[in-house]
Amino acid sequence: MAIDGLFLYNIQEKLNAYTPCKIGKIQNISDEEILIHLHTRNEGNQKLVINVHSNTNRVYIANFIPGIQPEPSNFVMVLRKLCSQAIVESFEQVGYDRILCLHLTCRNEFQDLVKYDLNIELMGKYANMILVKDGVIVDALKRIPVFENSKRFIHPGAKYVAPTQPEKKNPFEIQDIDLDQSLVKQIYGFSPLLSNEFMYRIKNNEKYIDILNEVVNSNILYIYKKDFHCIELKHLNEQPKTYTIMEGLNHLYEEDEQKKRIKEQYGDIIRTVEKEKLKQTKKLPKLEQALEDGKDYHKYQEYGDLIFAYMYQIQKEKTIVLPSFETNEDVTIPIDMRYDLKTNANKYYQKYHKMKRSLVILEEQIEQCKQDIEYYTQLEEQLQHCSVFDAGEIREELVKQRVLMPKKDNKRKKKNNKPNVLHLEFDDCEIYVGKNNIQNNYVTHQVSRKNDLWFHVKDYHGSHVLLKSEDFTEPQIRLCAMLAAYYSKGKDSSSVPVDYCLISQIKKVPGSKIGFVTMKSNKTIYIDPDENYLLEIIKNHQISQKNKKGL
Repeated sequence: MAIDGLFLYNIQEKLNAYTPCKIGKIQNISDEEILIHLHTRNEGNQKLVINVHSNTNRVYIANFIPGIQPEPSNFVMVLRKLCSQAIVESFEQVGYDRILCLHLTCRNEFQDLVKYDLNIELMGKYANMILVKDGVIVDALKRIPVFENSKRFIHPGAKYVAPTQPEKKNPFEIQDIDLDQSLVKQIYGFSPLLSNEFMYRIKNNEKYIDILNEVVNSNILYIYKKDFHCIELKHLNEQPKTYTIMEGLNHLYEEDEQKKRIKEQYGDIIRTVEKEKLKQTKKLPKLEQALEDGKDYHKYQEYGDLIFAYMYQIQKEKTIVLPSFETNEDVTIPIDMRYDLKTNANKYYQKYHKMKRSLVILEEQIEQCKQDIEYYTQLEEQLQHCSVFDAGEIREELVKQRVLMPKKDNKRKKKNNKPNVLHLEFDDCEIYVGKNNIQNNYVTHQVSRKNDLWFHVKDYHGSHVLLKSEDFTEPQIRLCAMLAAYYSKGKDSSSVPVDYCLISQIKKVPGSKIGFVTMKSNKTIYIDPDENYLLEIIKNHQISQKNKKGL
């Protein structure tokens, strides 16, 4: 479901509490997400996120940004040039529709006062951001040529025409309602979902104006399995998750958007991992077949011995048949007619020695191939639930192994030598969670001390979890085990086995890739991952370098 007009009215009222405010940095979060830093008088610096993706379009104030695209889009460059340091005079909803207009005032290069309108159209697949000056389009995030839409030509220099909608009633001036007809057709700002809720409540003796006031004044976002709104959707008869509106809009599509951002910014990683895994998967049966074929290498020694033994008693032919020394059974030997019998015998000896040596090499290659498949499978799973920062560390890992070519570093980018591990702090303990191989290696071999407790899910690829405590308690162990299970392929399973032991029992696997270890001895605990409980724990106890930076 998308945000409807009345929900946007609620958001508009909350955003206007920050005005007037000044625009600072303007950045790309993803191809269809823009971050605008607002400097307000009373509320400090705020992060305004504008998302015009077809399925997740919305506008909200964020308290945490998962990552910024290093290269700004053309539209962001236009905004930076024209609107950086501009004053946001107000946020205005256009006709109770899903259009939010930022009225901007700034000075041009001649210090003349200039006014712009940044129109945010939250209309599903037609969602867009359009910068307008004096009714003319300066630029748009999504340019729409005339051959795509003859009614709305969205291109620099074209006249801006707002999307049209049929004539309806003002939601704040309603005198009577036709309960036999959807409110969508009668009143501005209604979606089918909100119409159904109003109808349900009115039929249960609630007043229209009371429900409307609840929508307008709500501070809570109710999120259901498939729907969400700023009022409780009683007609769904479901138990919702509740957040403050801005926090809820931030979390609403968090997981899906994170995957999309990773695909946009680190698509080459995903493609490379898939390609390398496929290559090794195809290679393995060929190596195994070659090993199987090579196991009868002794026959070539026998061919050579028989030819030398009977060389002066036989005629050179394409095939010769001689009795075996061991079984006295006939052995058919192919002969290369280009060479004499002695040379044929020597070539069979050469082939014997070559195949004997190759078996050792083949066994090593098969083992390496299996390790590579396991490694790339592990990376695939890590990419399923990693953040943008974690994906960046996976890139570094692949570059170091020369699987990927390094990209040109942004000169302004500040280097951070410490991996972005999940760090939880409590009164009685500290917990570290690695979510990729670089982080796992850092947690296990750099952060740890010999008396710390180490956790890893059994029979799955997963995170290394480290527990630092003076006295290991059962609740601490269960929490660490749950974290290890949650950050693995077994997150949706029950009774997930998790191995744990002291760090002193951990040993690196010689010659293996980064992050691979073995345990000398361990204990096993079975745990049911509880996502809601863990997310609450992480929210309240996380210490993150990225959070400290305010991103």
